[in-house]
Amino acid sequence: MKFRVERDQLADGVSWAARALPTRPPIPTLAGLRLESAGDDLVISGFDMESSSSAGIAADVEEPGVMLVSGRLLADISRSLPNHPVTVCTDGQRAELRCGRSTFLLPLLPVEDYPTLPTMPDPIGTVAGSVFAAAVSSVAVAAGRDDTLPMLQGIRLEFEGDRLAMAATDRYRLAVRELRWDPTSTSHSGAALVPARVLADTAKQLSGAGEVAIAQATGAGDGLIGFEGDGRRTTTRLLDGEFPKYRQLFPDSSVASARVDAAALSDAVKRVSLVAERNSSVRLHFRADQVDLHAGSGDDANADETVESTLTGDDIEISFNPQYLLDGIGAVGSTVVEFSFTGSTKPAVLSPPTKPGPVDYRYLLMPVRI
Repeated sequence: MKFRVERDQLADGVSWAARALPTRPPIPTLAGLRLESAGDDLVISGFDMESSSSAGIAADVEEPGVMLVSGRLLADISRSLPNHPVTVCTDGQRAELRCGRSTFLLPLLPVEDYPTLPTMPDPIGTVAGSVFAAAVSSVAVAAGRDDTLPMLQGIRLEFEGDRLAMAATDRYRLAVRELRWDPTSTSHSGAALVPARVLADTAKQLSGAGEVAIAQATGAGDGLIGFEGDGRRTTTRLLDGEFPKYRQLFPDSSVASARVDAAALSDAVKRVSLVAERNSSVRLHFRADQVDLHAGSGDDANADETVESTLTGDDIEISFNPQYLLDGIGAVGSTVVEFSFTGSTKPAVLSPPTKPGPVDYRYLLMPVRI
């Protein structure tokens, strides 16, 4: 096996594929990256038995072949190489990597022991990379991290015609984003519960892709979903378990609503929460033209601040976990955030300012009872 490739392309491809390397490989070969060269392409792949990542890059292939080398070591080396073309070839039980005046000899892992990589399912539609990344980021903040509730560690994707909905919850907040996408069939409908960590990382890395193709197995092999853009692809197994029926959690009406400058409120919450002890809350008192923030209690440190706002309805006082509140303000992605209330002890909904048509983002936040 022998090929020549540009240094930056190799580093980018290795970095992408190394995302799937397991921290504690159940079998030694999973610590390796699989490199396969043929024609004018080099495909670099990593796999942890649940998720796989592959990157295809242009290469000048002199001798096609397949090899398996230590993934972490190759990633470290490729990042540190000088800016010269890289030549890689196999020599017996070692791989030789030359770049400028640098030469590395890496032991080969037994490629015949490497598990078969998952096959990418058929595409079911596409969405712009930047839109996809922003949508996933806005819901991933609400995904659970409790290992005892794996179904809450995922992001639920719902496909219905040209509408794609995403939802995540950790029981204390719920984030939902709806957007338009381009399905291969307008009659397609379905759902998938994707590991939030994998989906968030993949979407972020594909934010610069013109289009991201979403692929899902619909027959034999159900339980696998894939994402591909700019020659990079990721597949992952879907999570088991039933995701909560989240749509019924949003209130049909509200008794009050308030609009606040997102940056001003975020900065104020950060300041007053400096005195809040772990797991304590920040209290917000919404009035006609302002919202008063307070943190701390008794003889301990206290903090107060006032931010301008516009309230429709009666005054309302409500308390939130400060970090959950900050996550919601940031995820709304608007210069102004709108709060909708049904009571001081009931969940509030954060969203962009109301506009005609369906709301494309909502963040339901449970209050902290005082």
